[in-house]
Amino acid sequence: MTRALLRRRFVIAGLLAVVGGGCAASGTREGVIAESAALMAPSPRFAQDGPEAEEYGASDGFPTGDRTTFFRIPFLVGSHSQLDQVFESRLVRRADTPSRLARAASEPVIQYYYQGTAASLDQYLARNPATGLLVARGDTILIERYQYGRNDRHRFTSWSMAKTVTSMLVGIAIAEGRIRSVDDQAAAYVPGLADTEYGRTSLRHLLQMSSGVRFVENYSGRDDVARLAADTFLQTGPGGVEAVAPFNERAVPAGTKFSYASVETQVLGLVLRNAVGRPVAEYLSEKIWRPMGAEADATWLVDRAGQESTYCCINAVLRDYARLGLLLAHDGNWRGRQIIPATWIEEATRVRPEQGHLKPGVATPYLGYGYQVWIAPGERRIFALLGVRGQTILVDPASRLVLVHTAVRKQAAGGSATELGALWQAVTDTLAN
Repeated sequence: MTRALLRRRFVIAGLLAVVGGGCAASGTREGVIAESAALMAPSPRFAQDGPEAEEYGASDGFPTGDRTTFFRIPFLVGSHSQLDQVFESRLVRRADTPSRLARAASEPVIQYYYQGTAASLDQYLARNPATGLLVARGDTILIERYQYGRNDRHRFTSWSMAKTVTSMLVGIAIAEGRIRSVDDQAAAYVPGLADTEYGRTSLRHLLQMSSGVRFVENYSGRDDVARLAADTFLQTGPGGVEAVAPFNERAVPAGTKFSYASVETQVLGLVLRNAVGRPVAEYLSEKIWRPMGAEADATWLVDRAGQESTYCCINAVLRDYARLGLLLAHDGNWRGRQIIPATWIEEATRVRPEQGHLKPGVATPYLGYGYQVWIAPGERRIFALLGVRGQTILVDPASRLVLVHTAVRKQAAGGSATELGALWQAVTDTLAN
């Protein structure tokens, strides 16, 4: 094995060791369109069981809990696939006609190595609390699995995978002239932030989590992101501008240090809402969800002011997450139609040489950071959408490979993330050519 390949294996195994945070309601639940399902025979594989299923509430039908218990055992399986039944949300409408996804005649055999031992996909699922796992290449689904009684009609929550969606909408709004420049300050679009540190921060530095404004996100339950969640989708505070205004101390100059802060994506969401003149969920439906042929309605959790919690909280079926990943893998082009500007995705998924604070090994031990996107090191462009408890979309544009993973890990961050990285490495080694 060459030194370069060894290094790449190490990098990919560590790819998911850093996970960004993020935290979703009424609205009619839409089933998957029957025509779409018929186009994709044979069926995906479902399992009623899963690792430690009893601890996750199997005997009680995987209950969702309520607004105070949803984030704990035994409610994680139920809540993370039905969060829009616990919290208020806004609908993201599906396409009139779903885009066709082909399906491989048989599931490919994937063998990976973890902690010195060979393992298979079945073994991964047997010891990791994944609710859904899908691998696609081009326009073809290669693997689609579900556990804990979940199925292809459940809407799985995104947590911080939604941050990348918010970034893509910013790119579209710039292309449409609704936002003039990434170097505009936030207050130019959100007057309520005038004379605040976030109001004086450029959209570029918000996109790169480099505002310099102090915000603590360590998932202790007593940190700043807990306060942000309370004031947004938990709806215990007023929401809107008032949810972000309390964070108003600049610790370092903007553009000099990466510091993961979910509030910065919420500021971007406020900018988007004012710039496009409509709810962010409606803009997502019009600009991405319907054009890519989403087969099911999604939802986006909102605060008491009706503002989407743009740092988190999209809820969607697994195959529509796959469509989103494939759209990104094709640099925003969906079967001949440019939905997201390719230049924006290129800019969002690379670290410029002069942006040393965003490079892998500097921003975090393993990953770099772009415009609300996690970036793997090396010349080959590989990037990820990540959310707490194991929500993941991994994208390899060169091979058009995408892996979607929804999960209910007991820990908000870390956990079995490195094993998923090893599985992804095997997927790219086996299927990239």
